[in-house]
Amino acid sequence: MFLQFVLLIVGFVILIVGADFLVNGSSSIAKKFGISNLAIGLTVVAFGTSAPELLVSVTSSIKGYNDAAFGNVIGSNNFNLLLILGVAGLIYPLVVQRNTVKYEVPLSMLAAGVLFFLVNDQLLWGSDTNGLSRLDAVVLLLFFGLFLMYIYRTMTNTSDLDESPIKIYKTPIAILMAIGGLIGLVFGADLVVTNAVSIAKSYGLSQKLIGLTILAAGTSLPELATSCVAAYKKNTDIAIGNVIGSNIFNIFFILGVTGVIRPLPFEPAFNFDIYVLLGATVVLMIFMFTLNTRKLDRWEAFMMLMGYVVYTVYLIGME
Repeated sequence: MFLQFVLLIVGFVILIVGADFLVNGSSSIAKKFGISNLAIGLTVVAFGTSAPELLVSVTSSIKGYNDAAFGNVIGSNNFNLLLILGVAGLIYPLVVQRNTVKYEVPLSMLAAGVLFFLVNDQLLWGSDTNGLSRLDAVVLLLFFGLFLMYIYRTMTNTSDLDESPIKIYKTPIAILMAIGGLIGLVFGADLVVTNAVSIAKSYGLSQKLIGLTILAAGTSLPELATSCVAAYKKNTDIAIGNVIGSNIFNIFFILGVTGVIRPLPFEPAFNFDIYVLLGATVVLMIFMFTLNTRKLDRWEAFMMLMGYVVYTVYLIGME
């Protein structure tokens, strides 16, 4: 048990260092090629930090741990919205672009809504079972394709915010930094998740709770590290773009790929967690329009963080 705790700490350190390399490298690439920070946050950074979720969900599906696969993705999205934006917003108030409030955040809400619509066959269509079929998974991937088309059209848009100065590295160095950061994130997340799950199992936690909490938090650590580092550097585009992009990636791409590999039976108990995800997205949009337009203030970030604490306590209490 002692060794597992040591490896857990080592994983955290690797995550933080990897996040710093990723943010610096990707920001440099964005500036050098005229691509907006938000586009980088929504694509390169979001995809890289979502790699642990992809690996965990696919592995869980192949091994038949369907609750872990769904719990990982849905739990990660709630972790992203409530805890990560809460912590990042406490570090530095997050001012976002108009397009983020107008398009990206509603798109993340659409992703949760589409997932609810596709997996609740009993509730909506009177079927005998619930699940994400291969056809449903293809639908998710089609939505992901539309998301990429949107990003492509906005890649060179300049930010409507005053962005902090970003150090420009030589292109090969910036690429190596970004790639090295991604590798560090994936490796660090694997260390954290493997040892955290092992520790959790020793205390007799269920697969569903492990998926919604331990796996969700563990696989979202890259997003947490990346957004916190970006917030500290006052690069709010990457801080919030990483979270919103990851949430869209998680549902449209990760569950899409996972469902194509193997159809996933769905437990209606997860609907509550989808409701939390939809509600948290609505709250984020409301906060963006209160007091300071398009800004998540520290008190609002604190409220989101407390929301995650209440949600987690509820999950544990229902175990």
